[in-house]
Amino acid sequence: MNIYVGNLSYRTTEDELRTAFEAYGAVSSTSIIRDRDSGQSKGFGFVEMPSDSEAQAAIDGLNDKEVGGRRLKVNQARPREDSGGGGGRRPPSSKPRNDRDRRW
Repeated sequence: MNIYVGNLSYRTTEDELRTAFEAYGAVSSTSIIRDRDSGQSKGFGFVEMPSDSEAQAAIDGLNDKEVGGRRLKVNQARPREDSGGGGGRRPPSSKPRNDRDRRW
């Protein structure tokens, strides 16, 4: 099960996150989401646990628990929605471009 972990301290490491969840069972992977430019934590991450029952025990045990001076928000991760974002190019317009030139 993929688990969302929010309200993480910016100082929390992936190893600390793994250790917290391993108290409830096996952990496949951990990742803390970081800012692309600065590399600083964005304050949330994900933990993958192969056993759904262990994952649910971790959610129940760690949600609202204080870790690193902050109360964690822990729940089952929802599938990522395709927002269509990404800053791609606009499709060509069917209007002639010279309409824009007339406004000046």
